[in-house]
Amino acid sequence: MDEQLLRSLTPGVLGILVRRGADFAAAEDAVQDALLEALRVWPTEPPRDPKGWLVTVAWRRFLDATRAESARRRREDLVDEEPAPGPAPAVDDTLRLYFLCAHPSLTPSSAVALTLRAVGGLTTRQIAQAYLVPEATMAQRISRAKRTVAGVRFDQPGDVGTVLRVLYLVFNEGYSGDVDLAAEAIRLTRQLAARIDHPEVAGLLALMLLHHARRAARIAPGGSLVPLAEQDRDRWDTGLITEGIEVLQTAIARDRLGEFQAQAAIAALHADAPTTEETDWVQIVEWYDELARLTDSPVVRLNRAVAVGEADGPRAGLAALAKVDDSLPRHAAVAAYLHERDGDLATAARLYAEAARQAPNLAERDHLTRQAARLNARR
Repeated sequence: MDEQLLRSLTPGVLGILVRRGADFAAAEDAVQDALLEALRVWPTEPPRDPKGWLVTVAWRRFLDATRAESARRRREDLVDEEPAPGPAPAVDDTLRLYFLCAHPSLTPSSAVALTLRAVGGLTTRQIAQAYLVPEATMAQRISRAKRTVAGVRFDQPGDVGTVLRVLYLVFNEGYSGDVDLAAEAIRLTRQLAARIDHPEVAGLLALMLLHHARRAARIAPGGSLVPLAEQDRDRWDTGLITEGIEVLQTAIARDRLGEFQAQAAIAALHADAPTTEETDWVQIVEWYDELARLTDSPVVRLNRAVAVGEADGPRAGLAALAKVDDSLPRHAAVAAYLHERDGDLATAARLYAEAARQAPNLAERDHLTRQAARLNARR
């Protein structure tokens, strides 16, 4: 069973149902039912036309659900509109669905959560981790969002800012999480940049390209995580770096700075440095200051503490870290790194072990466990 194929077909199938008159929440439920049926049937009876099969099954599930309600006349109209047998049209509705999920009737945070779940392919657990909230809280938020949009007309698509936030979180999950969605996020952001002349769209595209350029160097042959300072920079994709910097420079020249442009500027400074030692950490701290002004994000302040530690020494970094909530994910990992640089190996080893227990994915957990073991062996 090719789960990657199912994931790639889902937005197109969902888009077909919405275009044919299904409200989004009911269509999303029908598509999920069809995916479950595919997981059951396809291993022994693979279809010749996977997308057409999913459209047919999802549409029938939607009709079944509709018949259980009171709108009889509408049910009969929908039966007449059932898709004809044969290949489904090869139309990419993904970006359109992102905008539909960012509906004005939803708050931005609910719109992002709904899109990540319904279109982005992320689990509730992954979305909850991205938002730093319990999984149960996120499940309730998504359920409320589905109820809110059930039955509403989708003739008022949401704003660009919400769609950018979704694409950013999808890319981050693909870049560092369990599901490979980074390339899909870049593809959609390229589409959006081609359609909309917006500096933050360009900023997000630049940020994605610059991070994606380092992807091949981030994982060792054995599957272990390779920190930025230890990466083989010859394995970085110079073509993506060049493109990302050019896109960023064009966006910044418009003098409408936003958070994605600021993040991309930090990534560009890392990408432009021949070695870790030659990185312009002072300028990176300045960009983090700008980013903190734009977002007031605790994650930004956490990352800034690392940059301060590189620019002004580990004790300055620890002083900056003291102003950040210690319950924040990866706080212990940052503290461990700064304490190690300051020579306090016992504290660093303890914090690395603590960070490993809190790690959001297996690769990060294994890396932090090895760091703790390395320091314990030196004591």
